[in-house]
Amino acid sequence: MNKETKVYAVVNQKGGVGKTTTAVNLSASLAHLGKRVLLVDCDPQGNATTGLGIDKSALEMSMFDVLVDNVPVAQIVQKDVTVPGLDVAPATLDLSGAEMEMFSQLSREGTLRRSLKPILGLYDYVFIDGPPSLGLLTLNILTCADAVLIPIQCEFYALEGISQLMTIVERVQAHLNPKLSIGLVVLTMHDERINVSRQVVSEVREYFGDVVAETIVPRNVRLSEAPSFGQPISLYDPRSKGAQAYTDLAQEVVSIGKK
Repeated sequence: MNKETKVYAVVNQKGGVGKTTTAVNLSASLAHLGKRVLLVDCDPQGNATTGLGIDKSALEMSMFDVLVDNVPVAQIVQKDVTVPGLDVAPATLDLSGAEMEMFSQLSREGTLRRSLKPILGLYDYVFIDGPPSLGLLTLNILTCADAVLIPIQCEFYALEGISQLMTIVERVQAHLNPKLSIGLVVLTMHDERINVSRQVVSEVREYFGDVVAETIVPRNVRLSEAPSFGQPISLYDPRSKGAQAYTDLAQEVVSIGKK
């Protein structure tokens, strides 16, 4: 894969942890910093697609066509969506049937990697928003990525299921993608007034060590409102705490690349 492009798999099989919120807003914030970013929506719910104002019903093709019918990614990419420099490879509900269709393919774990390879050199960053499950789509995403980005919410049972995800990552490292690493763990939905939030921050930092981002994303009403307006938080309410957090996180990601 192109050395200049950093590919992040944004995954956590647990739903409601801020996965898509992080994929969308981190991508947009990096684009605001002048980076070329591709957000690949590999979640059949297509929330990253609608969260950036794309009308799914108007799409002629999506990631389903890429993964099942070998349509080039370049043919489905929506250019400069909401923010100049941010492109989106959209998803629709059709993607929920992709795993079944892909099952008969040869080397099916590498389908996404082969599809993305021709366009990687066009971008500084690629973020792949995965489904809340550990099936063939997630396996494809991990096989394709340089690094895993794991959002973890600051609530009870935050680390539940993480050991299962780590086992999958280790298997992918061993058999399919030896360069895969845990790139970043992002703490989300933090409420400094609640003891359990502070406790989770401590537990996650102890478990993952220095791959945990310094930036912690707060629980923020404006963040949860933004997707229904089809905008990243940086456009919907640039002065909000949520917007500031993702700007800080984007700067952290850039500094990681420089290291």
